[in-house]
Amino acid sequence: MTAIEATSERAIILAPLGRDGQIALMLLREAGFDGIVCAGLVELCRELEQGAGLLLISAEALLGVDLDPLLGLIEQQPAWSDLPIVLLTHHGGPEQNPASRFGPQLGNVTFLERPFHPETLISLVTTALRGRRRQYEARDRLIDLSQSELRLQNTLETLEQQVEERTAQLRHNEEVLRQSQKMEAVGQLTGGIAHDFNNMLTGIIGSLELLRRRLARGRTEDLDSLIDLGVTSANRAAGLTHRLLAFSRRQSLDSKPVEMNNLVISMGELLQRSINESIHLEMQLSEHLWVAEADPNQLESALLNLVINARDAMPDGGKLVVRTANQQLDARFTEAHSNLKPGDYVVLSVTDNGCGMPQSTISRAFDPFFTTKPIGQGTGLGLSMIYGFSKQSRGHVAIQSEVDQGTTVSLFLPRFGGDLPRDNPVDRQHPLFAQNGETVLIVEDDPAVRVLVSTVLSELGYAFVEAGDAAAALPILDSGQRIDLMISDVGLPGMNGRQLAEIGRQYRPGLKVLFITGYAEHAAVRGGFLDPGMQMITKPFTFDLLTAKVREMISV
Repeated sequence: MTAIEATSERAIILAPLGRDGQIALMLLREAGFDGIVCAGLVELCRELEQGAGLLLISAEALLGVDLDPLLGLIEQQPAWSDLPIVLLTHHGGPEQNPASRFGPQLGNVTFLERPFHPETLISLVTTALRGRRRQYEARDRLIDLSQSELRLQNTLETLEQQVEERTAQLRHNEEVLRQSQKMEAVGQLTGGIAHDFNNMLTGIIGSLELLRRRLARGRTEDLDSLIDLGVTSANRAAGLTHRLLAFSRRQSLDSKPVEMNNLVISMGELLQRSINESIHLEMQLSEHLWVAEADPNQLESALLNLVINARDAMPDGGKLVVRTANQQLDARFTEAHSNLKPGDYVVLSVTDNGCGMPQSTISRAFDPFFTTKPIGQGTGLGLSMIYGFSKQSRGHVAIQSEVDQGTTVSLFLPRFGGDLPRDNPVDRQHPLFAQNGETVLIVEDDPAVRVLVSTVLSELGYAFVEAGDAAAALPILDSGQRIDLMISDVGLPGMNGRQLAEIGRQYRPGLKVLFITGYAEHAAVRGGFLDPGMQMITKPFTFDLLTAKVREMISV
């Protein structure tokens, strides 16, 4: 129903018999109301579509005609509308007024019996229009609400778009900042590596140059000091790469059950020697400590680093506490750390009452080459190595510190869940020299390493066969050549050393394999990489370690 006049109050009159329609119109106009008389129901519906304040219909006008158009318009009224209808009936009730049965369908109907008094008609019309005006007011409020809701929706959509744009901008800024921080960290890392390696290479290259000059002049005295200088610098370089691999979680770990209390006690003398007399070392070891799972050598190195850091934080002396404890970590704690799972952990913590650290230092404490120590007194790799070791061991490391109050660094390692070994294996001493012409297959893509390994084995009486990669080694393994042990680099070009060992054991079941590696991502955890009859040593290794491993494996 659409209205030309938004607040139409006109009365639409339908009374086709006699002069009822004209009389009603006259009475309404005398009372100040507007109206129109229609000749039939079709015209009434047409006028109703243009708007009305009420309908005034005689009962006989509804008999014998199709009421569906009128009922349809009434049914289609908007929610705010309830069109008033005054139905003129005859005296005598429903029997005399069969059209009264349409009352429920017409809706808001008031019955007026004829003959009626003019004041009664005017009173009914006045009441109906008063109600109609309230409907218009409700309609206007609904329109205002709808418009307000539309404006609010538009505002919300605008705000949402602004929030999305702002969020995208913040993400972009965050990504730029993260990239900047990453580049800063890479710059710090490469700068630290370059600085330390250049110092070490200077020692190595310088000692070799001096050796060459003296040998060229025939001077053979006091060569040991130059050799020691070169070896010391090389070992320092090896230690640096080891710490870098630990930080990046790419070192080769030999995880096993660790009785942490026994490990701490066995290191007591070393720890005491590492601190000065003004520092009191105290050990608080839990009596019922669980067995941890970790690489004991790396754990010892981590503990020593933490004690040295604590010592340096107390230049005027103080108290240093090494503590062990059991702790269960729930999902609320572990969900903040991607590598952690809820469960049982063994905690090793080192506490000092030294200078402490501000939050800005704590947030960077695990960064490689970050150090607060003076130049020459620290590489800045100690805590970063411990961080990498903890993560690679499926554990966690945390720092609590307050300036002038002290620091606690806690290392969480997972509880060992398997069966503990009953007996510790006893190392058997084997003669280093070859006994019966044992033959070693050396698979190494670096010619220098291959020559050095073959030379040292040859000096001990071992026969050897060389291969530069797996493709060259496979025909040897598939031949009648005697092979008592295969020494293979893990990171070979093409097929890697572990895959070569698998195929080699198909040709030679029980083939013993000694892996050598400088870095191998898939060999980071030895327990999941080595099968029985396999061992591993990491580069750079001493020839004493190499020959001892060769003799041990061949003799088993």
